Amino acid sequence: MKSREVLGEPVEARFGKDFPIRFDLLDTMQGGNLSLQVHPYLDYAKENFGLHYTQEESYYVIDACDDASVYLGVKPDIDSQAMISDLKNANENGYGPFDAEKFINIFPARKHDHFLIPAGTIHCSGKNALVLEISTTPNLYTFKLWDWGRLGLDGKPRPINIERGEKVIRWERDTQYVEKELINRFEQVSSGDGWTEERTGLHETQFIETRRHSFTKAVTHYSHNSVNVLNLIEGDEVIVESLNGAFEPLIVHFAETFIVPASVGEYSIRPFGKSAGKKCMTIKATVRH
Repeated sequence: MKSREVLGEPVEARFGKDFPIRFDLLDTMQGGNLSLQVHPYLDYAKENFGLHYTQEESYYVIDACDDASVYLGVKPDIDSQAMISDLKNANENGYGPFDAEKFINIFPARKHDHFLIPAGTIHCSGKNALVLEISTTPNLYTFKLWDWGRLGLDGKPRPINIERGEKVIRWERDTQYVEKELINRFEQVSSGDGWTEERTGLHETQFIETRRHSFTKAVTHYSHNSVNVLNLIEGDEVIVESLNGAFEPLIVHFAETFIVPASVGEYSIRPFGKSAGKKCMTIKATVRH
């Protein structure tokens, strides 16, 4: 009954009572690569699954070891049929080998890098990273292509869907495209006393807008008639306060996600407790109008 107050009227008009933004933490510290995968573009998702929007996402790196990486897009001039054939052979013949580095770009992942992943782009997070995955909420239609030879708890290979995956891969998203369009698209949009605001994405084909604030003093935020989803990506703790008494002050700690309803309008975030006077950073996602 409160969907309009939470989402904002323009967002509710587009998505109904669906909550369109999701933040997940992907932790591969002292672990392995996530599965190599691709998400269907809208036409395919609508025709095959009846979805009116598909899974779009990005990886924001909250922390990373020196050897952390992200797999994103294909290498230029590869033989797409050869890649699909190698994937099928690897998955059908005892799970391996598949030479991912032959076909897929691997980029170093550093703290506060932001990798944009529009639907149709092959991707996965590598080992030794803590990634904030910012995505739209349909999450049932991920087409896994390769899982690095891992087995499930039942001792069998985990489900792979190359047959669907190969139909939605955007082969034109090669190294040059990824480097130009999908990595660290930072643009400063405003600043004030003790703070700066940057646009960090997402890609122009995606409906989520992300803004990063760096601050040592209080920053005023505006909902712009969209639900705001935020995460504290730098700093021990901050306090979130309404400027008109719409909610009680909220203390947020590092890597915690919080939601501010569209109806709040204006609110502030400032360093608090052990972080008072120190640099903190948040990333905020909204729905583009």
